[in-house]
Amino acid sequence: MTRPASSAIHDDPTQTLRADGVWLGEHQARRLRWVSRTFGPPVRWDRLSEACGGRTILVLDPPTGAGAELLVSSLTSHDAVVIPLGENPAFDFLKSKLTEFGTVGASADGPHELWWGGLGWPAPVGAHRPDALRVVSCHARTIGDLHIYHLRRSLERLGLAFEIEAIDSGSGDRLTAADRADFVTRMWQRHKQPLLFVEPDVMLQAVPDLPELTGCDFAVHKWNGWEMSARTLYFGRSKAAETMLRTWSELARTFPDVWDGYLIDQAWSAVTSQIALDTVWLPRSYHAVAGQLAARSAVVVHNLKPTSGDLGPDPDFATMVRPARRAGRVGASDALLVLRSGANSDKAVTVILREVDSRSARETADSIDAVTRAFVADCGGFGRLELSLCSWQPEARIAREAAFLADNMVFEVVPGQHLPENLFRTIAAAEAGRRPDNVETYRR
Repeated sequence: MTRPASSAIHDDPTQTLRADGVWLGEHQARRLRWVSRTFGPPVRWDRLSEACGGRTILVLDPPTGAGAELLVSSLTSHDAVVIPLGENPAFDFLKSKLTEFGTVGASADGPHELWWGGLGWPAPVGAHRPDALRVVSCHARTIGDLHIYHLRRSLERLGLAFEIEAIDSGSGDRLTAADRADFVTRMWQRHKQPLLFVEPDVMLQAVPDLPELTGCDFAVHKWNGWEMSARTLYFGRSKAAETMLRTWSELARTFPDVWDGYLIDQAWSAVTSQIALDTVWLPRSYHAVAGQLAARSAVVVHNLKPTSGDLGPDPDFATMVRPARRAGRVGASDALLVLRSGANSDKAVTVILREVDSRSARETADSIDAVTRAFVADCGGFGRLELSLCSWQPEARIAREAAFLADNMVFEVVPGQHLPENLFRTIAAAEAGRRPDNVETYRR
């Protein structure tokens, strides 16, 4: 493959970003290298030449509306777009024009969200190993084994390792989210392979090797762009995958009657803000509906009525408590980043970075970096930091109220604002009543 002379910067894409002052965490760098090996050499969007072969296009600054349209029109099916500062809402318009492939969450060594996508998921390339993946499913014992006939036959035909189990449920013929989560947890502890959980009424038409070939921690399909479906779930063998599974299981046991898609959403939001969870968003081919045209070439076909309502949320579930998972990032009511310190303290501080829509993405990123570094260097006696991004005052108010409910100290800052030395000791002093003039803190 001939690399465009004007765009070749470094063989290692992380070096390309470092040259522009953008540093990635270990897991984010590993994903970016994988994308570069899979799609093509890294090139910055503002240095693109004519398309040739595949490229990994790095977008460091949000393009204008016309710029986003121009970028999308220049893409081929062999290209991937990577946004290293994907937590910023200024990139949402560009993301809306693309298919989301995955995200890697924020952490102390990489306090931003890496987003990657393209025109459409390419066919995965790699030799299938029969022992590389185990498909698991469960059903209520009362409905009998006839319900799983097509699933079992399809798994046997494809030569996949699988385990299907009948379990007792306190809800009769219906399994709760807690039933499913407990079952997957037992399977994860019993087997050594990554797990793909599917509902018992599905049929597999091809080997579901996309999540395994990407080497991700967790994979899920999103309906309507953000509503997570619990019908097809992938858990890798990493510590991050185990944390995601454990968090989902704990939430499901605590709230057994809550819509299972919402529980997966909340588990993902909590985990991706605390560790660099490497998520792959499964394409529609993993969530096709029997009877629809797309089901002919799908990997996983679901026995559902061919209407959009059946794949969406529970219609009786309150809209106000399921905020949109916008553009693959956490919303204002959730923290972008949660860090724990070594301090023997249960005190927590919430830093609200507000007015991010009116500032450049670089300014916002620099402020995120500064707050993170300050907390890692000196936590000021706080046991936990929660960092939230807010575009408008209503979002800041929501984040502030959530922090008050958790009895957190609240500190608000705008991108580019000068932060005092020993930031968190200064905030702690303000909490104790020794408030400096340059620190805006809140305590209900």
